Amino acid sequence: MTTGQQPTGPADRAVTVDGVPVRRGSRVRLRPHHRSDIFDLALTGRTAEVATVEEDLEGRTHVAVLLDGDPGRDLGSGTQIAHRFFFAPDELEPLGSPDGGGRPEPRVLVAGVGNIFLGDDAFGPEVAAALLDRPLPPGVHVADFGIRGMDLAYALVDGYDAAVLVDAAPRGRPPGTLHVIEPDLGEAAGAAPEAHGMDPVKVLALARRLSDGALPRVLIVGCEPESCPSGEEPEVTPGLSAPVREAVAKAVPLVEAVVSDLLAELRNRTAARPAPAEGSIR
Repeated sequence: MTTGQQPTGPADRAVTVDGVPVRRGSRVRLRPHHRSDIFDLALTGRTAEVATVEEDLEGRTHVAVLLDGDPGRDLGSGTQIAHRFFFAPDELEPLGSPDGGGRPEPRVLVAGVGNIFLGDDAFGPEVAAALLDRPLPPGVHVADFGIRGMDLAYALVDGYDAAVLVDAAPRGRPPGTLHVIEPDLGEAAGAAPEAHGMDPVKVLALARRLSDGALPRVLIVGCEPESCPSGEEPEVTPGLSAPVREAVAKAVPLVEAVVSDLLAELRNRTAARPAPAEGSIR
């Protein structure tokens, strides 16, 4: 080692994620792989600060993060009391832009909703599972919410700029017909909030109450089911009908196109603002 040179340690390392340098002190959002263990998946969407960028003996990079809200953080970022969680670089979403201008990437939530035990109501979860096997643009998060309406309501108020709900939506068309709907959020305001269950209108109503009326733009990619569950205790019928099964493959590129249009719209709206540091894109 030449005199005067300093060795590169974890505190000095950086890794590039989506064109953004990530190093100690960088702010990130966690996007664990869908095949990660349940403990990592539980942290999906949480924000954190990078503690160190580590390299193992096989040359693989791991990023240690400190979660926002961890009470051990109050003692300083150098404390060993706060819990450190390790993620691969591609499981992180930098909270900043590749051009270094301080303008955050737009965030879009794609939510599969529906009951996998009620036939065609499983359309949304099936599409979400298919999307998780495809590359996603920066800032896009796909999740299967199933019938967890409360979780979806809280996700909608967690700083997303737009959301795409994927659901079985009867509209009197032939089974398997796909359509894109922009719900009237004014109608959602009049619906009774529901803490449990997955009625999209009631979920939006609950999200409005949680956010004091400030919701991101919401679109629904719906599929006409062959049959709809009915009654207070509908019969368990796992498996999609043939036309809805075929529609899943068609819905994947449709959702990707909708997301692409939303990202372009959000970026254009952000770029039109003269002072990037003055606020969010909403």
